[in-house]
Amino acid sequence: MTKQAEGAHGRPARGRGRRPADEVRADVFRVVGEVLLKEGMANLTFEGVARLSGVSKTTLYKWWPSKGALALDGYFHAVEETLAFEDTGDIRADLTRQLRAFAHLMTRTPAGRVVTELVGQSQTDENLATAFRSLYSSERRRLAGERLTRAKEQGQIRDEIDVQVLVDQLWGAVYHRMLIPDEPVTDDFVVALVANLFDGITPSAGSHPTVQQPASSAKDGH
Repeated sequence: MTKQAEGAHGRPARGRGRRPADEVRADVFRVVGEVLLKEGMANLTFEGVARLSGVSKTTLYKWWPSKGALALDGYFHAVEETLAFEDTGDIRADLTRQLRAFAHLMTRTPAGRVVTELVGQSQTDENLATAFRSLYSSERRRLAGERLTRAKEQGQIRDEIDVQVLVDQLWGAVYHRMLIPDEPVTDDFVVALVANLFDGITPSAGSHPTVQQPASSAKDGH
């Protein structure tokens, strides 16, 4: 018996009929995500993706005009499940869990380097900048905003709070440390971000911090 030919990833090869577009894209997203999260941007090429996914380079270039656009789309789909927002009814716990997953992805896998490279390339590539906002940053912001809005509706966040400002306070702080690495993105940092947000930074009611007098006043007895 003749052994059936195999396609990408050991799957039985299809006939010459046209594959559904959604299936083709899914194969591309899987391959791009695997390459990015294991090896980073440097080893991502249209030739390699075409070979591993069984999709022609012509089709790839038709849907993604640049390596950056291809990487961005594949990256978003690769991290979508990892960065999903749980809703356990406890917004503080859910935010801490999501930010920990985000920080782990950014610091313990090539994903962090991929994001910083994409942000850097988008400064000189207008098409990539537009795609980054529409395919990644705006979508991540929307998902975070929806979770925070539900918490507001449940009375866990004050009605007058702008949830998009909260998004910037939390995830913006992580991106800041990633792009300007004076300080590391650690688990303690993530926990402190959430604690500062929910507990505040001013002294608790009833506490009376000592206000030190200027040296001159203390010396003169005033």
